[in-house]
Amino acid sequence: MMNRRTILACAAALGAGAAFRSTTASRAEGGPMETRAIPSTGEKIPVIGMGTSGSFEVQPGSEEHRMLAEVLKVFFEGGGTVIDTAPTYSNAEDILGPLLAEQNLRPKAWLATKLSGVRGKEEGLSQFEGSLKSLKTDKVELLQVHNLGDTDTQIALARELKSQGKVKYVGLTHYLESAQDRLLEAMRTHKPDFIQINYSVGVRGAEEKLFPAAQDLGVAVMINRAFEDGKLFGRVKGKELPGWAKEAGVTSWAQAFLKFALSQPAVTVVIPATGKPNRQVDNLLAGKGPALDDAQRKSLIELLG
Repeated sequence: MMNRRTILACAAALGAGAAFRSTTASRAEGGPMETRAIPSTGEKIPVIGMGTSGSFEVQPGSEEHRMLAEVLKVFFEGGGTVIDTAPTYSNAEDILGPLLAEQNLRPKAWLATKLSGVRGKEEGLSQFEGSLKSLKTDKVELLQVHNLGDTDTQIALARELKSQGKVKYVGLTHYLESAQDRLLEAMRTHKPDFIQINYSVGVRGAEEKLFPAAQDLGVAVMINRAFEDGKLFGRVKGKELPGWAKEAGVTSWAQAFLKFALSQPAVTVVIPATGKPNRQVDNLLAGKGPALDDAQRKSLIELLG
């Protein structure tokens, strides 16, 4: 006869096995992830990436830290490659770099980082070298001038590093709708490979000028804050998914919000952040299946109106 401890151990093992099978099955649903081309080169990248703000700012050795190893495993197995970070996201780069190295994932990763909160070329260069050390790499795919800080000097530095082969693409970022006119002006002046901006069902200012200008100039668009830092989930709490969800391949609100952003032709990639493997699986599924049509987009806007 089994004692209580043995029964509990068996139940835990069965539960873990079921969870693993469920996660693995979810990764395979919907076929391969969609990719979109970076206008300046034609290189294609997966439409669902991941951010590290908040989610990778964890205590080393904590349970949250240990979970991130599985988050990354799920991400790459599900077809993701693009990871966005910054030296000013607390210790995110120090956490991300070793995790990628431990699983030999750096060759699969498309890394984006930033020149953030610095002034002058020397300060920017020192920060970039620190990022390379933290990320355990000798180059990154994208180097962005964060929040338009010291833009002229830092974009020139990013281009210099690009000429040296340490950076593949250069970009400009902001996370506030109120800064989008300044970002538009900087994009027209500097013509970067990428811009990174906030866009969501509830915050759609980028539609008016930035998206059309990015398409006209051949600039790739990376979307942050597609969930409005989680606020969108509070607005749909207790609500059923729209009737068209199944037709669109949508099984969660997260997927609906991400597909909303991706339904803009100007958008190249969306970078939701998470520290939980099951949410990573859910996010990745938004990169598969059909995009939302105009009626479905309008339905989401009205639902949150």
